[in-house]
Amino acid sequence: MDDLNRNVAANLRRLRRSKQMSLDGAARETGLSKSMLGQIERGEANPTLSTLEKIMSGLRVSFMDLVSPLKESAYLVRRDSLVPVKEEPNAYSSVAYFPYEQDRSFALYEITVEPGKVYHCSAHGARTAAFLVVVSGRLLLETEGKNYRLCAGDAIRFCTDCAHRYFCEGAERLRLFLVLYWT
Repeated sequence: MDDLNRNVAANLRRLRRSKQMSLDGAARETGLSKSMLGQIERGEANPTLSTLEKIMSGLRVSFMDLVSPLKESAYLVRRDSLVPVKEEPNAYSSVAYFPYEQDRSFALYEITVEPGKVYHCSAHGARTAAFLVVVSGRLLLETEGKNYRLCAGDAIRFCTDCAHRYFCEGAERLRLFLVLYWT
């Protein structure tokens, strides 16, 4: 089950219960079957936009009420559950541990680049900055016409309102963590 379906499942159950509504009552209000609503709440169904519209109308909730992640005191992310957001086999990979969300002004990524390969990034928009820490390997960062060389343990902050490149120097795979921050 992906994050969006997980959010819809948890939020539908929470919203329905907060209105003291049974599955039968929710079915009457939404025009959806009790079994369909139960499947959505258990994360067994992938609701269409039309289905979400019926739920929003019937329960009188917004789209964001249904799809926003629950505010939990702890949220565990397992590395092996992450899917690359950008990848070129045998060259580089980027995974988002915590992608951008509307109520949070940062995102956390892990980027790996193979020896001799380069990872190109376009601008992330005005008033954005990156905070980068090299975990292993050697990095040649190119940004705003300047080059910066970093080794394991080194860190740098730089503006990301222009294109930039991460080049893996040396024989060891480059691995870094990057926090993108929107001001």
